[in-house]
Amino acid sequence: MRDEARWDGKIVPFLGIESPAGTVLTFSPTVFPNGEQLDPLQIEDELGTSDAYVTLPALFGHPDMHFGRGVFRYLGEFVDLPAVGEWCEADDPRLPDWLRPFNGGVLVCWAEDGSYAAGVGLKQHNELGSEISVGTHPAYRGKGLAQALVAQSARMVWENGGIPMYLHGTHNAASARVAEKAGFPDRGWNIIEMG
Repeated sequence: MRDEARWDGKIVPFLGIESPAGTVLTFSPTVFPNGEQLDPLQIEDELGTSDAYVTLPALFGHPDMHFGRGVFRYLGEFVDLPAVGEWCEADDPRLPDWLRPFNGGVLVCWAEDGSYAAGVGLKQHNELGSEISVGTHPAYRGKGLAQALVAQSARMVWENGGIPMYLHGTHNAASARVAEKAGFPDRGWNIIEMG
Protein backbone atom coordinates (compact mmCIF):
# COMPACT_ATOMS: atom_id res chain seq x y z
CA MET A 1 0.00 0.00 0.00
CA ARG A 2 1.23 3.45 -0.85
CA ASP A 3 -0.15 6.94 -0.96
CA GLU A 4 -2.03 7.41 -4.25
CA ALA A 5 -3.23 10.64 -5.76
CA ARG A 6 -6.78 11.02 -7.06
CA TRP A 7 -7.71 12.58 -10.39
CA ASP A 8 -7.61 16.00 -8.69
CA GLY A 9 -4.14 15.43 -7.21
CA LYS A 10 -5.31 14.92 -3.61
CA ILE A 11 -4.09 11.90 -1.65
CA VAL A 12 -6.68 9.16 -1.10
CA PRO A 13 -6.37 8.03 2.53
CA PHE A 14 -8.73 5.03 2.24
CA LEU A 15 -10.42 3.60 -0.82
CA GLY A 16 -12.11 0.36 -1.71
CA ILE A 17 -14.49 -1.39 -4.03
CA GLU A 18 -17.16 -3.90 -3.07
CA SER A 19 -18.74 -6.40 -5.41
CA PRO A 20 -21.01 -9.38 -4.82
CA ALA A 21 -17.83 -11.51 -4.90
CA GLY A 22 -15.87 -9.58 -2.25
CA THR A 23 -14.15 -6.38 -1.20
CA VAL A 24 -10.75 -4.87 -1.99
CA LEU A 25 -9.40 -2.07 0.22
CA THR A 26 -6.36 0.14 0.07
CA PHE A 27 -5.29 2.71 2.63
CA SER A 28 -2.49 5.20 3.10
CA PRO A 29 0.25 3.99 5.46
CA THR A 30 1.12 7.65 6.04
CA VAL A 31 -2.38 8.46 7.33
CA PHE A 32 -3.00 5.06 8.96
CA PRO A 33 0.42 3.82 10.17
CA ASN A 34 -1.17 1.04 12.28
CA GLY A 35 -3.53 -0.13 9.53
CA GLU A 36 -1.52 -3.24 8.74
CA GLN A 37 -2.08 -4.46 12.31
CA LEU A 38 -5.88 -4.38 12.04
CA ASP A 39 -7.79 -7.64 11.67
CA PRO A 40 -9.15 -7.90 8.09
CA LEU A 41 -12.14 -9.92 9.31
CA GLN A 42 -13.06 -7.19 11.78
CA ILE A 43 -12.83 -4.60 8.99
CA GLU A 44 -15.05 -6.77 6.80
CA ASP A 45 -17.57 -7.14 9.63
CA GLU A 46 -17.65 -3.38 10.20
CA LEU A 47 -18.21 -2.75 6.47
CA GLY A 48 -21.37 -4.84 6.73
CA THR A 49 -22.93 -2.75 9.50
CA SER A 50 -25.26 0.19 9.08
CA ASP A 51 -23.06 2.32 11.34
CA ALA A 52 -19.79 1.75 9.43
CA TYR A 53 -19.63 5.51 8.87
CA VAL A 54 -18.85 5.77 12.62
CA THR A 55 -17.10 2.49 13.44
CA LEU A 56 -14.59 2.32 10.57
CA PRO A 57 -13.01 5.74 11.13
CA ALA A 58 -12.72 4.90 14.85
CA LEU A 59 -11.22 1.49 14.06
CA PHE A 60 -8.54 3.18 11.94
CA GLY A 61 -7.85 5.70 14.72
CA HIS A 62 -9.42 8.71 12.98
CA PRO A 63 -12.97 9.12 14.34
CA ASP A 64 -13.10 12.62 12.81
CA MET A 65 -12.84 11.29 9.23
CA HIS A 66 -15.81 10.86 6.92
CA PHE A 67 -16.61 7.37 5.66
CA GLY A 68 -18.89 7.02 2.66
CA ARG A 69 -20.23 4.44 0.26
CA GLY A 70 -21.53 5.03 -3.24
CA VAL A 71 -22.88 2.94 -6.10
CA PHE A 72 -20.18 2.14 -8.67
CA ARG A 73 -21.39 1.49 -12.22
CA TYR A 74 -19.61 0.84 -15.47
CA LEU A 75 -21.03 0.85 -18.98
CA GLY A 76 -23.30 -2.07 -19.79
CA GLU A 77 -24.41 -1.09 -23.27
CA PHE A 78 -24.58 1.94 -25.50
CA VAL A 79 -27.96 3.61 -25.44
CA ASP A 80 -29.12 5.34 -28.60
CA LEU A 81 -29.96 8.82 -27.33
CA PRO A 82 -29.57 12.10 -29.22
CA ALA A 83 -26.29 14.01 -28.92
CA VAL A 84 -27.50 17.14 -27.13
CA GLY A 85 -24.23 18.60 -25.88
CA GLU A 86 -21.08 20.24 -27.11
CA TRP A 87 -17.60 19.88 -25.66
CA CYS A 88 -16.15 23.06 -24.23
CA GLU A 89 -13.22 24.23 -22.15
CA ALA A 90 -13.57 23.93 -18.37
CA ASP A 91 -12.76 27.63 -18.02
CA ASP A 92 -15.73 28.76 -20.17
CA PRO A 93 -17.26 31.64 -18.16
CA ARG A 94 -20.81 30.34 -18.78
CA LEU A 95 -20.17 27.13 -16.82
CA PRO A 96 -21.27 26.68 -13.22
CA ASP A 97 -18.40 26.42 -10.72
CA TRP A 98 -18.88 22.69 -10.12
CA LEU A 99 -17.79 21.89 -13.71
CA ARG A 100 -14.51 23.83 -13.60
CA PRO A 101 -12.19 21.27 -11.90
CA PHE A 102 -12.73 18.39 -14.36
CA ASN A 103 -9.58 17.16 -16.09
CA GLY A 104 -11.11 14.92 -18.77
CA GLY A 105 -13.45 17.25 -20.60
CA VAL A 106 -16.74 19.08 -20.16
CA LEU A 107 -19.87 18.40 -22.23
CA VAL A 108 -22.66 20.96 -21.99
CA CYS A 109 -26.19 21.39 -23.22
CA TRP A 110 -26.91 25.11 -23.55
CA ALA A 111 -30.39 26.58 -23.22
CA GLU A 112 -31.86 28.54 -26.14
CA ASP A 113 -30.67 31.79 -24.56
CA GLY A 114 -27.09 30.45 -24.31
CA SER A 115 -27.18 29.80 -20.57
CA TYR A 116 -26.27 26.51 -18.90
CA ALA A 117 -29.01 23.84 -18.97
CA ALA A 118 -27.10 20.63 -18.13
CA GLY A 119 -23.55 19.36 -18.18
CA VAL A 120 -21.19 16.46 -17.74
CA GLY A 121 -17.67 16.60 -16.37
CA LEU A 122 -15.20 13.77 -16.88
CA LYS A 123 -12.84 12.82 -14.06
CA GLN A 124 -10.00 11.08 -15.83
CA HIS A 125 -8.57 8.83 -13.11
CA ASN A 126 -5.91 7.41 -15.42
CA GLU A 127 -5.44 6.64 -19.12
CA LEU A 128 -8.20 4.01 -18.96
CA GLY A 129 -10.82 5.12 -16.45
CA SER A 130 -13.06 8.17 -16.79
CA GLU A 131 -15.80 8.86 -14.27
CA ILE A 132 -18.84 10.73 -15.53
CA SER A 133 -20.48 13.36 -13.30
CA VAL A 134 -23.66 15.10 -14.40
CA GLY A 135 -25.75 18.00 -13.21
CA THR A 136 -28.86 19.71 -14.57
CA HIS A 137 -30.11 23.20 -13.80
CA PRO A 138 -33.44 22.84 -11.90
CA ALA A 139 -35.38 24.60 -14.68
CA TYR A 140 -34.34 21.90 -17.18
CA ARG A 141 -34.80 18.73 -15.11
CA GLY A 142 -37.13 16.02 -16.37
CA LYS A 143 -36.34 16.67 -20.04
CA GLY A 144 -33.91 13.77 -20.54
CA LEU A 145 -30.85 15.98 -20.86
CA ALA A 146 -28.81 14.25 -18.14
CA GLN A 147 -29.13 10.74 -19.56
CA ALA A 148 -28.49 12.00 -23.12
CA LEU A 149 -25.29 13.77 -21.97
CA VAL A 150 -24.14 10.74 -19.98
CA ALA A 151 -24.73 8.44 -22.97
CA GLN A 152 -22.96 10.87 -25.33
CA SER A 153 -19.93 11.21 -23.06
CA ALA A 154 -19.77 7.44 -22.42
CA ARG A 155 -19.57 6.80 -26.15
CA MET A 156 -16.75 9.35 -26.53
CA VAL A 157 -14.77 7.85 -23.62
CA TRP A 158 -15.18 4.36 -25.10
CA GLU A 159 -14.22 5.47 -28.62
CA ASN A 160 -11.05 7.01 -27.18
CA GLY A 161 -10.07 3.68 -25.59
CA GLY A 162 -11.27 4.36 -22.05
CA ILE A 163 -13.72 2.78 -19.65
CA PRO A 164 -16.67 5.03 -18.74
CA MET A 165 -17.72 4.83 -15.08
CA TYR A 166 -20.60 6.40 -13.17
CA LEU A 167 -20.77 6.83 -9.39
CA HIS A 168 -23.59 8.13 -7.23
CA GLY A 169 -24.73 8.13 -3.63
CA THR A 170 -26.60 5.08 -2.42
CA HIS A 171 -29.74 7.14 -1.74
CA ASN A 172 -29.63 9.31 -4.88
CA ALA A 173 -32.63 7.90 -6.78
CA ALA A 174 -32.52 10.58 -9.50
CA SER A 175 -28.89 9.81 -10.34
CA ALA A 176 -29.66 6.07 -10.32
CA ARG A 177 -32.44 6.61 -12.90
CA VAL A 178 -30.10 8.65 -15.11
CA ALA A 179 -27.47 5.90 -14.93
CA GLU A 180 -29.93 3.14 -15.84
CA LYS A 181 -31.37 5.09 -18.79
CA ALA A 182 -27.86 5.90 -20.06
CA GLY A 183 -26.69 2.27 -20.11
CA PHE A 184 -25.05 1.90 -16.68
CA PRO A 185 -26.75 -0.98 -14.82
CA ASP A 186 -26.43 -1.54 -11.08
CA ARG A 187 -24.38 -4.73 -10.71
CA GLY A 188 -24.21 -4.57 -6.93
CA TRP A 189 -20.81 -2.84 -6.85
CA ASN A 190 -20.00 -0.02 -4.42
CA ILE A 191 -17.08 2.30 -3.94
CA ILE A 192 -16.06 3.03 -0.38
CA GLU A 193 -13.96 5.94 0.76
CA MET A 194 -12.72 7.58 3.91
CA GLY A 195 -11.03 10.90 4.19
